[in-house]
Amino acid sequence: MAEFGGGGGGGYGRAFGRYAQEDLPKPRITKSLLKRILSYFRPYWKYLALSLFAISVSSLLGLVPPLLTRSMIDTALPGRDLGLLAMLTGASLAATVALGLIDVGSNYLDSWTSSHIIFDIRNAMYRHLEHMSLAFFSIVKPGDIITRMTSDISGIQDVYRTTIVSLARNVAMLLFTAVALFAMDWRLAIIGLVIVPLFAIPTKKVGRVRWKIASQTQAKVQDMNQVVQETLSVSGSTLMKIFGREKDEFGKFEGFNQEATKLQIKESVAGRWFGLVLGVFTTIGPLSIYFFGGMEYIRGTITIGEIVAFVALLARLYGPVVSISNVHIDLTRSLALFERIFDYLDLKQDIADRPDARAAGAFDGRVEFDDVTFSYTGKANVLEGVSFVAEPGTMTALVGPSGAGKTTLTHLIPRLYDTTGGAVRIDGSDVRDLTIASLRSNFGIVMQEPYLFNASVRENLLYAKADATDEEIVAACRAANIHDYIQSLPDGYGTIVGNRGIKLSGGEKQRVSIARVILKDPRIIIMDEATSSLDSLSEQLIQQAMEPLLRGRTSFVIAHRLSTVLSADRILVLDHGRVVESGTHAELLERCGLYKVLYDTQFRAYAGPLELA
Repeated sequence: MAEFGGGGGGGYGRAFGRYAQEDLPKPRITKSLLKRILSYFRPYWKYLALSLFAISVSSLLGLVPPLLTRSMIDTALPGRDLGLLAMLTGASLAATVALGLIDVGSNYLDSWTSSHIIFDIRNAMYRHLEHMSLAFFSIVKPGDIITRMTSDISGIQDVYRTTIVSLARNVAMLLFTAVALFAMDWRLAIIGLVIVPLFAIPTKKVGRVRWKIASQTQAKVQDMNQVVQETLSVSGSTLMKIFGREKDEFGKFEGFNQEATKLQIKESVAGRWFGLVLGVFTTIGPLSIYFFGGMEYIRGTITIGEIVAFVALLARLYGPVVSISNVHIDLTRSLALFERIFDYLDLKQDIADRPDARAAGAFDGRVEFDDVTFSYTGKANVLEGVSFVAEPGTMTALVGPSGAGKTTLTHLIPRLYDTTGGAVRIDGSDVRDLTIASLRSNFGIVMQEPYLFNASVRENLLYAKADATDEEIVAACRAANIHDYIQSLPDGYGTIVGNRGIKLSGGEKQRVSIARVILKDPRIIIMDEATSSLDSLSEQLIQQAMEPLLRGRTSFVIAHRLSTVLSADRILVLDHGRVVESGTHAELLERCGLYKVLYDTQFRAYAGPLELA
């Protein structure tokens, strides 16, 4: 695994390092990128249409109060018509209330739609990642996955509001207001609109700056998440405490946090000078209207009410222009997040069903390796020309020096990796010709370090068989020599085992793990160093639990204990990725090869159950 990580994992390594660089590429809003982004909005087109209708109605209603104000100033007040004044005031109030109600409903609709879009993206990301091969998880940082699944995806939720909905609202307001202005006085309308193009001048540069800062910020947040993931887990926290590295790890976290904070502040103030320029522009417009409108009023060609209404409408014109400029800035910022998400969604799933893959039924359990070669990096081979046959119901032990390829060999059988050359066959069928789900449904794996979820004992067992009855659960636990212990726990099978099963001992976790596999009742079993790190008593209990698990099933045991080696039907001795010896325990001792060397140096040197390496 380390070799794979060191090799960079092909395209994986390049994709993950992209946003940690200081020299980031310029943002590009391409047609294909926008089309892909909009594909997530397409399922909600009905809600988008309803939102656009609400926007149109809201934009029209927004014109009512200024126009009614003109009538108040030019008609009701000069004519001292109290009734007309009351009617105009009431109509203006009603329009304002209606506008507020529409905005409330529109905001709820926008929130509902954007939340469901995020729901879909997050589901798509999780679905994609859970089918990635072990090659992906062997090099990617857990903090990177968490960052992209949480803050990256959540960060684009505002894209819907600040781009699509906001853009539509501002365009509608801009068009309706411009029409109203020209209808009132085309000369003043031109004066008010002449400075509009000036708003777009600094937008491009500000957008690029914010995009770059946003990318760097996400990279630092990712680093923070990585530190949290590694040091605040059970294993990481224990290691940190034992070696007294709390101060160092805090310093590392504080450094990343400080850098992220500086970048966030830098992003928040980026473009403030742009706001200053826009503020000057938005002041010039009304002043120009007051000046030129005042001249026309003196000449008697325009009324005071029209000037007041014109200035009020002009504010509704400049507001959308400023917002549209900010939409471009927010869009370029969001591209950094979208591209990070798409980087993951575009990663190839190395282990996938072939188009013509067929479902496997229940296996007899004959496993064949036919001249199998495997490499993690495409360079040095970890396995080379491995060929053997394991007959149904037999136990095959895998022994050899550390790094010989034992675990890698077992990973090829259920397609946790795919062979580089040759083929792995089960009951005569290449495993690549079978659907992954049906293939793995026939497997059970007991790892050296069992993994339990932070849930109850029962929930951890049901992970193997969701519809298992209480009777089946108890039977599996009895077979695994763990039922009596579970019953002694405060809440029995409802006891929470803690993160990674921290509340249980190594032997207890292993027996729960074995019970889980027994409950699944698979045809092929893989035991990966299941007893290598246990004391003699725990080992004895595990060996007793393994008997009903392995009975009648094809099994592959990475053997570190003499008792396991002795009971194997066949022993494969691996060295530098090749099968150098094969036979029973007695046969291999007689050949005086590598197996005998390992036996002499590791078994006879100790009085108790020993490791084979």
